Amino acid sequence: MESGSLDGATNMALDEALLLAFDPSRSLPTLRLYGWAPPALSLGRFQDAAGVLDLKRCRAAGVPLVRRISGGGVIYHADELTYSIVCAPRHLPPTASIKDSFRILTAFLLRFYGKLGLDPSYAADLGQGKHLGQRTPFCFAGQESYDILVRGRKIGGNAQKRLKEVIFQHGSIPLRNRAEEGGSFMMEAPEGIREQTYSLAQAGIKGDEALLNSLLAESFREGMGVLLREGSLTAEEKSKSAELRGKYEDDGWNLRGVWP
Repeated sequence: MESGSLDGATNMALDEALLLAFDPSRSLPTLRLYGWAPPALSLGRFQDAAGVLDLKRCRAAGVPLVRRISGGGVIYHADELTYSIVCAPRHLPPTASIKDSFRILTAFLLRFYGKLGLDPSYAADLGQGKHLGQRTPFCFAGQESYDILVRGRKIGGNAQKRLKEVIFQHGSIPLRNRAEEGGSFMMEAPEGIREQTYSLAQAGIKGDEALLNSLLAESFREGMGVLLREGSLTAEEKSKSAELRGKYEDDGWNLRGVWP
């Protein structure tokens, strides 16, 4: 499912609607590809907005803020491809841990970057960094075991949310490196963030977004060994999304994580 570029509240409402409408006993796995317009900041589910973001600067710059249902640190969504996946554990090979499921559900990204001529690796496989898994307020300032690195630098980020018998994951593929701009909205801007991160443009890749999305879907199909068919929102998903949009426009949720 390709949703095009949407505002932050609509994107997050759609992601949560796909999760809540998913029936683990009968629903087929869903891959959604989308973008952000205008650019927005997203907070991890449990972050303190006032503690990590310079909210006055965010407002002055007119940058919208939304809170994700997944964990992790702040992400600045600008000039990126974004994906979300909803599936049941039964749709995946048996895994020993949540970390294993990250490896399975991000493997298509390694294939995607490889098709573009890059040489991607998981941070854990490179043995890079003494503090893998250390929490950082800004997503791109830290590295998790299954974060993907190109030339030793982090490219994009991924996060999960789980309900009973349902797995939701979303993540970003940066077209251009906007990490430094995003970091400027933090209370403490991460030092050297541009040198720690990577994007497709830095690799000389400036392909059409529609073609890149097509390659992303192809990589998912090949990597997961599945057939893909173009889909659209069900009536239930549309209804839930419409109901949830108000949540992602509300300061109670976005700033304090409280809803309703």
